[in-house]
Amino acid sequence: MLSLWPYFAILGLIALLFLAERRWPDAITRMEENVLAILMATITLVSFFQVIARYGFNSGWGGALEFNRILFAWMILFGMSYGLKTGLHLGVDAAIRTFPKPLFKAAAIFGAFATLLYAAILLSADWLQLFGAKTSGGAVFYWQRFFNVGIGLDDLRYPVFIQEVFGVQERVQRWIAYLMLPIGLALLGFRAIEAMIAIATGKRELVIAGHEAEDLVAENKDVLKD
Repeated sequence: MLSLWPYFAILGLIALLFLAERRWPDAITRMEENVLAILMATITLVSFFQVIARYGFNSGWGGALEFNRILFAWMILFGMSYGLKTGLHLGVDAAIRTFPKPLFKAAAIFGAFATLLYAAILLSADWLQLFGAKTSGGAVFYWQRFFNVGIGLDDLRYPVFIQEVFGVQERVQRWIAYLMLPIGLALLGFRAIEAMIAIATGKRELVIAGHEAEDLVAENKDVLKD
């Protein structure tokens, strides 16, 4: 049976993020960037040392592939909300650019709402039953099922000393790896709400970069030269 505590935990996380971002907006942005940088750097380092170990010493870490796959998924799930926040997602805006200004704004708000709807459905599809849809489950249900069962991952194992000191099972629990799934979708929904408000109040034009991507490339074409 699905309990409600994961939903309250997600709402609490979003509330804390909202309050922290009102107080320290630049710090929160740097934190998000640092998380993504750490994930990417870790993937790169693990891959590098795995190649050295395999071809230089005929050895290697058996869990490296699964570890990198999980980190890559974390980077995507966490990065999609950061991309929405900063307007980095690319999109096609050629059609709606031909709309009159009020209709263009309505289409932009609808785009943000569609993103929110996407995140809400993937997070938990049970609420669609109110509209007659025969569907259930979602990221929260999926994650909580593994949390309750405690199934381990295929290749990732705790070091022996951690198993002995803390008395944990041999394999890392699957729910730990899947934790970013509901968190990432909740963050995406939160950023979509922010985007809707920003578009409605005139502080933002679209949820996507659209043609602005060309301007971003032009502005930063000489960054690496420095």
